[in-house]
Amino acid sequence: MEPLTTFTDSSLAEIRRDLHRHPEAGWKEFRTSALLAAELEELGYDVFLGEDTVDPDSRMGVPPADEVAAARERAREEGAPAEYLDRMGDVTGVIATRTFGDGPTIGLRTDIDALERQEAMDDDHRPAAEGFASVHPGEMHACGHDAHAAIGLGVARAFAEGGFDGTLKLFFQSAEEGGRGGKPMAESGHLDDVDHLLAVHVGLDEPAGTVVSSYDAPLSNAKLDVTFSGAPAHAGGQPHAGRNALQAATAAIGNLYGIARHGDGATRINVGRVNADNAQNVICEETTMRVEVRGETHDLNEYMLGRAREVVDGAATMHDVDYETSLYGKTTTFENDASVVEVVEAAAGATDGVEEVITKEFGGSEDASYLIRRVQERGGTATYLGVGGSNPDGHHTAYFDVDEACIDVGVDVIADAVRRLAES
Repeated sequence: MEPLTTFTDSSLAEIRRDLHRHPEAGWKEFRTSALLAAELEELGYDVFLGEDTVDPDSRMGVPPADEVAAARERAREEGAPAEYLDRMGDVTGVIATRTFGDGPTIGLRTDIDALERQEAMDDDHRPAAEGFASVHPGEMHACGHDAHAAIGLGVARAFAEGGFDGTLKLFFQSAEEGGRGGKPMAESGHLDDVDHLLAVHVGLDEPAGTVVSSYDAPLSNAKLDVTFSGAPAHAGGQPHAGRNALQAATAAIGNLYGIARHGDGATRINVGRVNADNAQNVICEETTMRVEVRGETHDLNEYMLGRAREVVDGAATMHDVDYETSLYGKTTTFENDASVVEVVEAAAGATDGVEEVITKEFGGSEDASYLIRRVQERGGTATYLGVGGSNPDGHHTAYFDVDEACIDVGVDVIADAVRRLAES
């Protein structure tokens, strides 16, 4: 299966499979962005790329420069249009706009990044059995963002010949995984005139034929990278001469899990990654770890983040080591607007293939929260909707997949909702 060098004339399912086969993790989505941009311009949209899509100073969790450069070169080798790679520079993501009339500005946010994990390669996994599993070791579309990109492009195609009185803005966002890309795109200025915003996710353990008109109240979230720096020494001959970074990290881990949960609402903490590249007979000089906190509200998340920083500081002091921290990613929470939820419910009810329309609370975190809050703070309205995809295994697992019928359902529901919002 050769990589596509253009999306023109390919079906949305074919595009989704091509993206699934060529996944790109956050801030590395060069091929995805370039191919999307090329078709969007063909369809008559004004396209923004690179630093024109984000506030560059707000980006979080950006990979090292050599990894970004390697991802760019890989995209070029796999057929990404050179013109668009050159235009985007080192920053991925696409925003496309088109004005059809004087009515409201309506936005759609879809995310386009993959996860850093290995995909299953046995015949029990449909993408492997049918030849569209990832060809990039350690990267996989394990959360449906390949289908999201296809839905966003499908909506662009649906309005290629016009169709409503207003302006359509399409936000193809990088680096949702880890909560790294939403805040910089929200602060780009492109959201500031949006009257109504829709954000979409497929799967989420709902069967095909189900539409969730409102995924509400996600947990606020922050991911903190920590580096403890000590001093090495021979563990047998001079253990007293070292300053043990790994000991500081283990002390921090125990106390992080001991942070008191808050009485005002749900709070969470997890240490998901620890690394000490060190010999067994050397006092450990450096240890890194990534800590994740969550809170039911912004304030509860800030409480957990503040206490986590205090714990890290205390562990460093206790073991006489230095430390540095940086935010890897962050999200906030939101409440959907009933007026937009009702419009999505009406659109879903009128769409072939939709059997049930429901509402749910969001169990995890989502950085579309920043785009939604940006619109709402400026007087606009929004909802985060879901399209069931009968995923056979959970999100972020090696066997994740979706029923591709969800792509056309998503396009039809969103396009109808856009028309209804323009008339409301």
